[in-house]
Amino acid sequence: MSIRPLVIIPDSRLRLISDPVMRVDARVRAIVEDMFETMYDAPGIGLAAIQVGIPERIITVDVAKRESDDEGEEEKKNPIALINPEIIGASEELSVYSEGCLSIPEYYADVERPAQVKVRYMDLNGETQEIDADGLFATCVQHEIDHLNGVLFIDHISKLKRDRVIKKFTKLARDKERDGA
Repeated sequence: MSIRPLVIIPDSRLRLISDPVMRVDARVRAIVEDMFETMYDAPGIGLAAIQVGIPERIITVDVAKRESDDEGEEEKKNPIALINPEIIGASEELSVYSEGCLSIPEYYADVERPAQVKVRYMDLNGETQEIDADGLFATCVQHEIDHLNGVLFIDHISKLKRDRVIKKFTKLARDKERDGA
């Protein structure tokens, strides 16, 4: 397992539509392991393969919370990998969460999405599964599936705010390149 570098806006790879995974094999499972390690290290609650430069339809999610035990902090984990995920149903009810993204560091904005979704995906054994998601889990899954389609959470906010964010990160990338970092 290894931590992979994150793709940060304005990198054009984030706008790619990711390719379907044809079969779940050792290569795909190794990518998933790296994605979990990268996601936990960041730290984040979701990651799409394109965010580590792999244009394949793979996402990892873990929205478990940290809980305290008698000996201090113990991290509770509930990792789930979804391969070729697709939303097959969504509630009419909407919810708003303040979203952030590992590819847009330290920027958060309220985004409105369906409160519940039903998702079909392949698990790490290549078996087709369906899962009902609600709350933060539903938001996270929708956010990561958006990545697979070249959509960023800032595409769900006003054009003015989106343009400001893109301008800021474009300038940061230019400055970093100029400084040779």
